[in-house]
Amino acid sequence: MIRPVFRFNSPRACAPVLRRVQRQGLLTSSYAQGPTEPALLEQTIPEHFASIVSKHGDQNAVISRAQQTRLTYEELDQRSSSVAAGLQAQGVKKGMRVAVSLGNNIEFAVTTYALFKLGAILVPLNPAFNSPQVISALSHLSATHLIIGTETNLPFKSPRENISLLKQISPDLTSGSIESASVPSLQKVILVDNSAGRLDVSDFKSTISFNDLLYGQAPKTVTPDTPLHRDDIINIQFTSGTTALPKAACLSHTAILNNGYFIGMRMGLTPKDVIVSPPPLYHCFGSILGYMASATHGSAIVFPSEAFSPSATLLAIQEERGTALYGVATMFTAELELLSNGTIEDKGFEHLRTGIAAGSSVPSVLMGKLHDRLNLTGLTICYGMTETAPVSCMTTPDDPIAKRLDSVGRLLPHVHAKVVSVTEPGKVVPIGERGELAIAGYNVMSGYWGDEARTAEVRKTEKDDQGHEAVWMYTGDEAMMDADGYVHITGRIKDLIIRGGENIHPLEVENVLFAHPHVSEASVVGIPDEKYGECVAAFVVVHGG
Repeated sequence: MIRPVFRFNSPRACAPVLRRVQRQGLLTSSYAQGPTEPALLEQTIPEHFASIVSKHGDQNAVISRAQQTRLTYEELDQRSSSVAAGLQAQGVKKGMRVAVSLGNNIEFAVTTYALFKLGAILVPLNPAFNSPQVISALSHLSATHLIIGTETNLPFKSPRENISLLKQISPDLTSGSIESASVPSLQKVILVDNSAGRLDVSDFKSTISFNDLLYGQAPKTVTPDTPLHRDDIINIQFTSGTTALPKAACLSHTAILNNGYFIGMRMGLTPKDVIVSPPPLYHCFGSILGYMASATHGSAIVFPSEAFSPSATLLAIQEERGTALYGVATMFTAELELLSNGTIEDKGFEHLRTGIAAGSSVPSVLMGKLHDRLNLTGLTICYGMTETAPVSCMTTPDDPIAKRLDSVGRLLPHVHAKVVSVTEPGKVVPIGERGELAIAGYNVMSGYWGDEARTAEVRKTEKDDQGHEAVWMYTGDEAMMDADGYVHITGRIKDLIIRGGENIHPLEVENVLFAHPHVSEASVVGIPDEKYGECVAAFVVVHGG
């Protein structure tokens, strides 16, 4: 799940839409809807991608700093078609679940559009998963193909070899075929050899080399075995949120294409933008807020390294003249520390104008440092969750600074939201009162794969006062809406700490702790207490030195 997300700068391109929002009257209850213009994109992802290639074919699309490789949109189109043809030859068809366990690299970028062109369902897996986690994910989805690196690069650690993991799935990798008792549906394993010669996989006749897919087929027009439709499921994202076992959220062409498009529109992305994006592609932050937003606007996306490296990120900004930077609070903190201790020279950030921070709230102290050290002025915010593909709310550069600091903005186009009572289900609370945030619109997931019970708990079809039906995603986030339609996230419903009958919001305590100059990270939770029922506990990480 994406927690409150911070975003920076968006230009005048959205001004007409913003004016339409601002002309709406003040709200009288905690229900709002986003702008109705521009219209939703009605294409499938490959159809829209083809239009971008035709307009911006010679523009950089993907840059991998670690691999010293860059692809234009024309080259990305050609390579993804070659890989799609290779996957088709290996039995991939529309609707099949194809798991991808890779870091941020060219192969993942190419595979993404190869699968989209075939109508196969992209299932990104965290490459840090161990064998039981991979087996569980593959089995739950009855995945037919696995694309995986020979090694997994991890932040601040040495690479982990994946051969042992693969042998847990299919013990004999030399037999010539994949036979897996733990994942009977698995037909093929495609290996991306990213080990730089550290591993010898030449005897693994049961696997297929990614390069054989890429270079074994001449670029050609790809025709899926059955026609694609914009409402088809095209992406399944595993999300654990803050409770229970991981769930597999099913997202359509319409959901992720339009969400990426509207995020980029509100950021004001153009073909001249260069987005430095260290968040992982296996997460919707990297894949939709990053890759889909850039690809729907003809921008370039830069992967500094396969796994997060603060130094590689800062160097990528300097070398590529990045105009946008993505990250979570801990990423930004690590980057700022490298600048403060002189490890990376404090220059070359003058081109930055925009970016996104997600994963947790970003305290005002950190926002100020991002303004001052990285030139990320005009800081704005957005909010979402994996089940809403993912972004629902976002501020604009025209919003008052107070709104950018204490709210997650107003709704994106074609999205509805309401705040409902926790104690009186279905009742929309008055303006200014707290309740559970619910979201409706094109971006709501189709459901959790193979889990009707947990889908029904959060995805509900309801009628409004006029009898109109809509599907609502209950987020589990506690929120408040003001009269102007700004949404304020005040915590998680289940994270609320009740101490002696008093409601305490962890986020508020964390913000106070984070303001201390010696505090790098802080997390607040409730723990059982005999006297008060619950009391507050804080976990704090101090700055090095």
